[in-house]
Amino acid sequence: MPRRTATMLASTLMLIALLCAGVFLPVPYAEMSPGPTVNTLGEHDGEPVLRISGHKTYPTDGHLNMTTVRVTGADYRMNLVEAVYGWLAHDNKVVPHETLYPDGKTEEESTQENAEEFSQSQESAKVAALKELGVPVRSWVIVSTVVKGSPSEGKLHAGDVIKAVDGKAVKEPADVAERVTEHKPGEDVVFTIVPAKEQAAAEKENRTATRTEKVTITTTVSEDGGEKRALVGISAGTDHTFPFTVDIKLADVGGPSAGLMFALGIYDKLTPGSLTGGRFVAGTGTIDDDGKVGPIGGIEMKTVGARGKGAEYFLTPADNCASAAKDTPEGLTLVKVDTIDDALDALEDIRSGDTSDLPRCTAS
Repeated sequence: MPRRTATMLASTLMLIALLCAGVFLPVPYAEMSPGPTVNTLGEHDGEPVLRISGHKTYPTDGHLNMTTVRVTGADYRMNLVEAVYGWLAHDNKVVPHETLYPDGKTEEESTQENAEEFSQSQESAKVAALKELGVPVRSWVIVSTVVKGSPSEGKLHAGDVIKAVDGKAVKEPADVAERVTEHKPGEDVVFTIVPAKEQAAAEKENRTATRTEKVTITTTVSEDGGEKRALVGISAGTDHTFPFTVDIKLADVGGPSAGLMFALGIYDKLTPGSLTGGRFVAGTGTIDDDGKVGPIGGIEMKTVGARGKGAEYFLTPADNCASAAKDTPEGLTLVKVDTIDDALDALEDIRSGDTSDLPRCTAS
């Protein structure tokens, strides 16, 4: 075989081998892409996203769209060709696999965690909206989760109301950890609780739960950065009772990032007039009970998805502004918000058509 032909054949075979390696060789990356965007003022799959009963509501128009991100599954392994294509694609983002699934977290674990965060975001959205309207909301500290195999397993249960720790009243979830860590590992902590079943029965009967129990738990040790501290193996959270019913119906969505848009949708339905003035506004951001807006992941994917559906304005958490502004879709105005009040002020400007003073996101 002539040397030139042999060289060309060898080069061709090497190229084929490289292409095959690119197709079959897995790489430790995952992909994010724009997901669905849903109008919180409208319907999804034939059902109202927000349904309020027991209180007067008002007609709305325009859009207050929450936005989402699609991600590849935990068990899916991209090949080299897919990774390169994703890096080159404008609307997709390739990230290290551990960014989406840290510590070897399975897809089921990630889905469960996202569902819990989504549920909590709905509760906080309701509280933030009603507080903004001056509607009283009753709140109390509860056992949110109990760690399997911890000293609290079988003694405390998710939903138990924590009234006091060591006889000291508990007003916020942070109070629980503070009281526990005042102890040395191995010491006893006394919880005064209303059992979850008693609390549920009281809520159903529209009364205040009065039956309490004292539960003694022996702390164990945890090493945090080399420092030993006491723990009991629970996380504390907040539960609420609302004076009327606010249901949020949206399937196949997880995570906390729709909180702001849910809160604005609830506010709009409970107040006369239209927050948007008929304009298409989308956005994202976590929200806490006091209306503080927090940052989220995948902001670039969310702005692309929103603009693709026709959004003109995008309410952007202040801490995400710089990242979002680096590659803003044409025709979309990024509006910086840090609280629900900021969002309401911005919507007033958008509604009036006077947008010259809108706090816009910049890349710097």
